[in-house]
Amino acid sequence: MTLTVQTDPVPAAPAGHALDAAQSDATPLDVTAPRRPSLSPSRAADFKTCPLLYRFRTIDRLPERKSLAAVRGTLVHSVLERLYDLPAAGRTVEAAQELLEPAWAELREEPGVAELFAAAQEDGAETTPSAPESVESWLLSAGKLVEKYFTLEDPTRIEPHGREELVEVTLPDGLLLRGFVDRLDVAPNGALRVVDYKTGAVPREAFEGKALFQMKFYALVLWRTRGVVAAQLKLLYLKDGDALTYAPDEEELIRFERTLVAIWAAIERAVTTGDFRPNKTRLCDWCDHQAVCPAWGGTPPPFPVEAVAAAGWQTQLPVVELSSSEVGAG
Repeated sequence: MTLTVQTDPVPAAPAGHALDAAQSDATPLDVTAPRRPSLSPSRAADFKTCPLLYRFRTIDRLPERKSLAAVRGTLVHSVLERLYDLPAAGRTVEAAQELLEPAWAELREEPGVAELFAAAQEDGAETTPSAPESVESWLLSAGKLVEKYFTLEDPTRIEPHGREELVEVTLPDGLLLRGFVDRLDVAPNGALRVVDYKTGAVPREAFEGKALFQMKFYALVLWRTRGVVAAQLKLLYLKDGDALTYAPDEEELIRFERTLVAIWAAIERAVTTGDFRPNKTRLCDWCDHQAVCPAWGGTPPPFPVEAVAAAGWQTQLPVVELSSSEVGAG
C-alpha cells in the first residue's frame, strides 16, 4: 500500500456512482434515543492498542489530562471549520489568523485548559524542553499551522458539503459505527472526498496503515449510507505541509468491515467477562492510567457492572452488589 502526495481537486466518480440526493445528509443524532454502545475510529484504535485503555476510556470513563498539543489541534480544527463560514473570496490567510482569537476565547473556558498555562515560561525558559509554553508562543504555533494549511489547499475554490459532520450506520449484524468527519467534499458528479486535518507530522511508512484506519472507517460508513465509495481519502499534515491521499475500493472496504466486526466481537467478549488485558508498549509512556494498570504494578478499579448496563450493553454479566464507591465513574 502506497500513499501519494496530492492536492488535486475531487477526482471524477466512476460511472454509475452518482450521489443519491435523498441520502445527502448524515443521519442526525437523536439525543432522545436510548443509549446504545457504538464504535468510533478512536475507540477501535484504543482497543487495538490496549484493551484496558479502551475500558478505562469508554467504560470507566477515567479522567485524563489535557495536553497542549491536543488543545492546539482542537483550536486549529475550529479555525479551519470557521474559515468556510466566510465567503469564498474572503478565505485568506489574514482572515484565518483573525479567527484564532475568538476560537481561543471559547476554548480556554473549557475545563482543564487554563491550567495548562498556569505556569508561564520565564525569559529563556523555552530552551528547557520540560518548560511549559506561554500562551503567546502557543498561539503563535497554532497560527503557523493555520498558515501552513494554505500551502496545501486553496479554500477559495472549495465549497465543503459538510464540516465536523456526524456520520453513522448500523451494520447488518447490529454494530453501530459513528464518527465525525472534519470535512466532506462532494463533486458535481457525486464523487466524495473525505478530508482530515492533522496538526502533527506525516507518519513513517511503517505507520501509514494506522493513519489510514480512521479514514477507511469514514469511507466504510459513507459507502454503506450513500452507496458511493469515496474517490479520495485525504489527510492534511499541517506541521510538515504534506497531504497524504488514498483511494479505497469496494473489496477493501468489505475486508475492513470484517475487521471492525472482529474488533467489536472481541470488545463484547471483554465486556461479558470483564477481562480487559493491558498491552504494554512504548505508548504507555503517554498514558495517564499507569497508577491503575497491572502492567505497571497498579490495580484497576472494580469493573463497573452497573455502568455497563446503564450504557446499553446487552451482556450476560452477573449482577453483583457493589457499593457506590466501587461502581466508579460510568
